[in-house]
Amino acid sequence: MNSQLANDVIDVEGSLLYLIPKAEEPGNLGLREPPPDPAAWPGRSRRYTMPIRDARPLIKELSLDRQGFVLVRNQTAVANFYDEQEVRAVYYPEVERIVKQATGATKVVIFAHDVRSRVHAKAGVGGVREPVAAVHNDYTPKSGPEYARQFLAPDEAEERLRNRFAELNIWRPIKGPVQSTPLAVCDSRSIMQKDLVPIDLKHEVYMVAFNPLHRWFYFPRMETDEVLLIKCFDSMEDGRARFTAHAAFEDSTAPATAPARESIEVRAMVFFEP
Repeated sequence: MNSQLANDVIDVEGSLLYLIPKAEEPGNLGLREPPPDPAAWPGRSRRYTMPIRDARPLIKELSLDRQGFVLVRNQTAVANFYDEQEVRAVYYPEVERIVKQATGATKVVIFAHDVRSRVHAKAGVGGVREPVAAVHNDYTPKSGPEYARQFLAPDEAEERLRNRFAELNIWRPIKGPVQSTPLAVCDSRSIMQKDLVPIDLKHEVYMVAFNPLHRWFYFPRMETDEVLLIKCFDSMEDGRARFTAHAAFEDSTAPATAPARESIEVRAMVFFEP
């Protein structure tokens, strides 16, 4: 179900794949195990239908420190996002400038990126992955500092970790407009600590248990000059956004002929002066 409002606000209902806590798994409740969902990652998952609001009318109200995500405009000079060397040489510096401008950080370290396309991934194109359907947050209080220690010199890492630091995912369409499997982001203020389940996948991540109070948003029909910044970790514990869950979802309003989503996400460590 969706509602197209007079001011072009597009709200949809989307199926989101949440983690089932182990105590609630069917086997632990004496129930028959359901067939596994091929999109379940990792562990048992269950789909819940949630309202997902159009965030475009709220763009001026959004903040990395409140909701945990913002949308900015940026023209890229990258010609081919499937060329890893070009991404590292051209796009990484672009993202560093975007993040510094959005956050006021004194140092930004780009340490990884993922290109996502279901079609290219199934065709076996190297380095390309499918969109992630499971509701998750990429860092925890354990793994956040681990990345800094992994990618910075030991002395610099310890010095910078004494001050505030954050980790952001920077998400951009490679082709637009995005219609198939857009990205949904959850208002950080609606996430409770009990909803976050740490899972160790080389580095620890948070999978997310269902909570009907979660407030979900997306940006319909994102274009290639639009960049979504998602704060996935903040070392400060002063009430500002620290974790922002997100997941791909199937938009029931997308036309059947909509091309598969192609996108890139860059991972950045963000450091601040005291």
